[in-house]
Amino acid sequence: MSNNCIFCKLRDERIIYECEHTKAFIDTYPASPGHALIIPKRHFATYFEATEDEILAIGKALKTAKKILDEEFKPDGYNIGVNNGEAAGQSVMHLHVHLIPRYKGDVEDPKGGVRWVLRDRANYWDKKPKTRVT
Repeated sequence: MSNNCIFCKLRDERIIYECEHTKAFIDTYPASPGHALIIPKRHFATYFEATEDEILAIGKALKTAKKILDEEFKPDGYNIGVNNGEAAGQSVMHLHVHLIPRYKGDVEDPKGGVRWVLRDRANYWDKKPKTRVT
């Protein structure tokens, strides 16, 4: 636990799921309706520092949170994302996994999904070299 970490000081009323190793809650600044975060209870920064038990618990929390979000928000799909380190966009240095509900029409063309994080490299399907058949 860190005294300076907003996730370590999470208020209980925000929690939608909890187990021995994790908590899940709705993001304060949601990217879409129902955007949830899954965090380990132990304070550490990246996914790669998680124990095997914590990784398994995060997976279970994702599935459980999805069921909760399915009931309340009825999304058409989900993105799951983790920012590991400042270069990857991590702004809170406590591991958190984003579970982002997606809805038909929320963007014009969702093809490529999370690849759009690196906008110039996302559209690989139009940039593939064409193979010639001779």
